[in-house]
Amino acid sequence: MDVSLESYLKQVFGYSTFRPNQKEIVENVLNGHDVFAVMPTGGGKSLCYQLPAIVSEGTTIVISPLISLMKDQVDGARGLGIRAEFLNSSLSSMKMSDIYRMLQNDALDLLYVSPERFAMENFLQSLEQVTISLFAVDEAHCMSEWGHDFRPDYMNLKILKERFPKIPVAAFTATATERVQRDIAERLKLEKPFSVRASFNRPNLYYRIEQKTDIKYQLLDFVNNHPDDPGIIYRTSRKNVESTAAFLKENGIRALPYHAGLDREERDKNQNAFNCDDIQVIVATIAFGMGIDKSNVRFVLHGDLPKNIEGYYQETGRAGRDGDPSECVLFFGRGDIVRIRYFIDQITDDQEHKIALGKLNRMADFASVNICRRKQLLEYFGEKYSIENCGGCDVCVDDMVPSNETIPAQKIMSAIARTKEEFGRDHVIAIVTGDGTEAVVEHEHDQLPTFGIGKEREKSWWHAVLDELLVRKCVIENGEQLNLTPKGRNILFGRDKFMALRKAPTTGRKSRVKVPAMQTADYDQELFERLRHLRREIASQMGVPPYVVFTDKTLHDMARIVPQRRSEMLQVSGVGNAKLRQYGTRFIEEVRMYLEDYPDRVPSGKKSVMSSAKRNAPDQDKQVRKLAEEGFSVEDICNELKLTPSKTVKSLEKLLKNGADLNIDNLVEPYIRIEIERQLETHGSDISNTALARLFMGSISVDEIRLVRASL
Repeated sequence: MDVSLESYLKQVFGYSTFRPNQKEIVENVLNGHDVFAVMPTGGGKSLCYQLPAIVSEGTTIVISPLISLMKDQVDGARGLGIRAEFLNSSLSSMKMSDIYRMLQNDALDLLYVSPERFAMENFLQSLEQVTISLFAVDEAHCMSEWGHDFRPDYMNLKILKERFPKIPVAAFTATATERVQRDIAERLKLEKPFSVRASFNRPNLYYRIEQKTDIKYQLLDFVNNHPDDPGIIYRTSRKNVESTAAFLKENGIRALPYHAGLDREERDKNQNAFNCDDIQVIVATIAFGMGIDKSNVRFVLHGDLPKNIEGYYQETGRAGRDGDPSECVLFFGRGDIVRIRYFIDQITDDQEHKIALGKLNRMADFASVNICRRKQLLEYFGEKYSIENCGGCDVCVDDMVPSNETIPAQKIMSAIARTKEEFGRDHVIAIVTGDGTEAVVEHEHDQLPTFGIGKEREKSWWHAVLDELLVRKCVIENGEQLNLTPKGRNILFGRDKFMALRKAPTTGRKSRVKVPAMQTADYDQELFERLRHLRREIASQMGVPPYVVFTDKTLHDMARIVPQRRSEMLQVSGVGNAKLRQYGTRFIEEVRMYLEDYPDRVPSGKKSVMSSAKRNAPDQDKQVRKLAEEGFSVEDICNELKLTPSKTVKSLEKLLKNGADLNIDNLVEPYIRIEIERQLETHGSDISNTALARLFMGSISVDEIRLVRASL
């Protein structure tokens, strides 16, 4: 099995080694075991069910929550040569019938469906009539009411083990506390699942908190300093989404809004524009992005405080899926807490209210206190992070200075003690700052010695001190009341000091910070830009997002290896056989033309393969014809004459059209030729080469179609 799996990994996905946990998950799925995998966004969870789908007999059913995402997932799978389709309400009845027919004929490796479909008896009955190899539940945290994005439709999935007891179920999520994990496993009735809880650490992400002042200008300032980077800006309300997107557009930023209030057609259009790099920024509510496949999101900005850490982690996780450095900036103001608290207080169920309030307090602690952001995130999910300086957050990278805040801490805790520990944070801060609110006056707390003792400071500053006291367990919140702990009393009575970390004052704008270990690009950046331009051109022709062709990470590797031959292209990470067949020729030609323009940039130890651009066309055709008549393949002719594949195909196409007696089966594999001829007969000669290539979903190239068409 080991050799077979490694072979599939390289040939289909273009990778030489598995990422952590992938191989163990694949092996357990293939052995018929249930699986529960918590893997961070960008951790490669899709491969964990796609590879078994190729190897196993039958179809893998993938349950995915968003209809708008399914097409991208299917396009990506097809680009790898995987037989994939999706089934949802956006399809015509004729298309649905075609898919059911493919399912019955065992002609699909992957079928993506929504959870709602498992409430339909006719769908369940149709699955009972076919061979199913695996049920893969994506975004499995949607099953748990303890999670941050519970969806009632996911409860339909409890039927999987009841109706299909012998088929393994694999559940995947990027965000689940241990409590949520147990809840999901129980609801799905997983049988002794192989469990993986991968590290939540995303070392390529840089986390930063900024004080929110004039948020629209802060967002504009950030985007202007990242002119070529695609990014997501999250706002909590539809109104703020619309106004922020409009403001950015007025100031020259290619930005569009996304929220549930837009009609479906406009949402899909805007998301597609972002996926296809037609715009730089999408401004969205949390309705946008679950499971988004776009790999080159370079920043995620939060203009408002998220409701909980799970949501924040998942939203920031949409940055840097390709493993390259990306930034996550949260603009925080205490007014956000008040706003979220208002909506939480509308919750009538006591237990639900308590859970939501606890999650908000943890989120506020994360944003308020100068403790390593990475450490706080990981510890929330039960993962210990022992490194003293993560090198990838503002607390660890910015200049932080120790601040002796014993006296301010004593002032706050004195106010708590003198009010008999019966009041909450706003009331205590009002006393310290001398704010004679109605409640303060009513309880005669304006007569306390501590009233106005801290009026020289802003309320926001005192809230920050109180946040530090809460995080360091000097003070605890008990419902609406603040209570002192023994640790806090020691500080109050002068037995201990209270030291905090504060950011050192800065002058001017801070430069963009990246994770230090990943700062220097080790690839030809100019070649990368040319390859990126070609990728966008191809993606536009194929009607797919650019990352479906190749990810930025693959293009970086291509600009590092500088492949001039097909064998060298296969050394590039992310280039498997299907993508080599479909796109390899054009990218190799682009590399060769680039080296013609810049011959000094040929990597050491390599020779430039001269393009045929300067060759005499008649002589070239004669040489191509001679080799083709001798039985040479297209690749052999390219290597022998040092021609680009496109030039070789152009010569062969001209020769075939002029009646040259060439054996087409030496130039195109016979089984491919037969399939092209069959489709031409079905669709007629008017169908374009590009349109015909799309029908083959990446398994047959335009060049092969050109040659077969010329031979006819």
